[in-house]
Amino acid sequence: MPPETDTRFPPLQKDQVLASLPPIWPEELAEGIRDAVRQGARKLMVLDDDPTGTQTVYDIPVITEWSVERLESELQDSSTAFYVLTNSRSISETDAVALHQSIAANLRTAVARLEAAGVSPPTLSIVSRSDSTLRGHFPAEIDALQAALGPYDAVFLIPYFAAGGRLTIDDVHYVAQGDWLLPAAMTPFARDAVFGYRSSHLREWIAEKTAGRVSADDVASIGLDELRRAGPATVLQRLRELPAGSICVVNAVVERDLEVFVRGLLDAEAEGRRYLFRTAASFVAARLGLAPRPLLDGKTLQFGATNGGLTVVGSYVPCSSEQLQQLLDGESVVPIELDVPSLLDVNRREETERAATTDINRHLGASRDVVLYTSRQLITRAGAEANLETGRIVSEAIVRIVRRLDLPPRYLIAKGGITSSDVATRALGVRRALVLGQILPGVPVWRLGPETAYPGLPYVVFPGNVGGPDALAKVVAMFQRPEAEGGKWT
Repeated sequence: MPPETDTRFPPLQKDQVLASLPPIWPEELAEGIRDAVRQGARKLMVLDDDPTGTQTVYDIPVITEWSVERLESELQDSSTAFYVLTNSRSISETDAVALHQSIAANLRTAVARLEAAGVSPPTLSIVSRSDSTLRGHFPAEIDALQAALGPYDAVFLIPYFAAGGRLTIDDVHYVAQGDWLLPAAMTPFARDAVFGYRSSHLREWIAEKTAGRVSADDVASIGLDELRRAGPATVLQRLRELPAGSICVVNAVVERDLEVFVRGLLDAEAEGRRYLFRTAASFVAARLGLAPRPLLDGKTLQFGATNGGLTVVGSYVPCSSEQLQQLLDGESVVPIELDVPSLLDVNRREETERAATTDINRHLGASRDVVLYTSRQLITRAGAEANLETGRIVSEAIVRIVRRLDLPPRYLIAKGGITSSDVATRALGVRRALVLGQILPGVPVWRLGPETAYPGLPYVVFPGNVGGPDALAKVVAMFQRPEAEGGKWT
């Protein structure tokens, strides 16, 4: 359902509004945050509802299954964080709740087993990482974690994401588009067939999503004035004063804003308080105090195969379609379109998949780079469950095609959160991968583990809503072999 325009929150001229804000907090805080994390023996467990949440970190593992044994192993690993890829944005709310209950039960058992063996588990903080444009199973997933692992002193909502231009000012969440900041409810993301919403004001968004169970007036917030003028000590005091079980919005425009919040947060946690977080990707890096690292490029990654590379585009958001078109216009890849109406027809599905598989194998064997993409006309049906089912059918077709590859691709790029998750787990067999870093801001690269179909393969998890019009073409160009001249294969 399209959102109604809320005239209280019009689009803002980006440079003008940013110039009007107070100066950022002057003290560098990341090193102190890193020290506090190490000294407190703290570990972050990030439940990621699609794999794009790794878009701000590096040298951190991602697991795709959550058995007791796997969680025991990760709790004892030396890394300060690990991601659990739930992919819950692709399933129903009921299934998402059950999934989170299962993870929580296994986590409790893993901790108990370590303690019984005389091993002290780390102090664990749980982050529910979701979409920076407010799509996902909220509050259902948070409620499930509260019930299973709580009580928590407060829940923080932090959708700020720097690389995607998602900023929160005066409790209103904005999406940067060119020279403008557009309130989130005025963007196509708010029209999502499953996760749509009407409110850009985050306290009102919480009231909307909780169907009034939590009123906007009862939601606390930490504003930019506090973060920039008062600093971590004031943040600590605010956290001490939050009513038990409250929800709090955190505003942020730059990374330093998050660091100020995190510095106060760590002090509050050191006093024994427990918090739960619903955030976008930027929070995790700030919470760990990760130092900046240069972007990856095609020269720094190792490519084992000499075949063509494969790009898979399943995302339908306008950003993805625009990037796909620029890639196709460059004529540096062989285009193979997967017709969605044919996939929805049970009599045509198998033939459609077979034809695509045959073509991809032929071109990869000839060292040509290929892009497999779904037809761009969005097919919508009545009801959230029906739309989720359509997405599952399309995703299953992509998975079957990638499974049937005869040759290892030189690289694999998956465009879209659900697409990249399903390809990783169901087509490639990923159980544990390592985040190497980012190839572009907000675009992570994984190194696949030995259990996968293609061990060591560079796997690019390309979010659907990140990057400019030429971003996908840029990444493909970085990965292409030297014999590709002038952008076209010879």
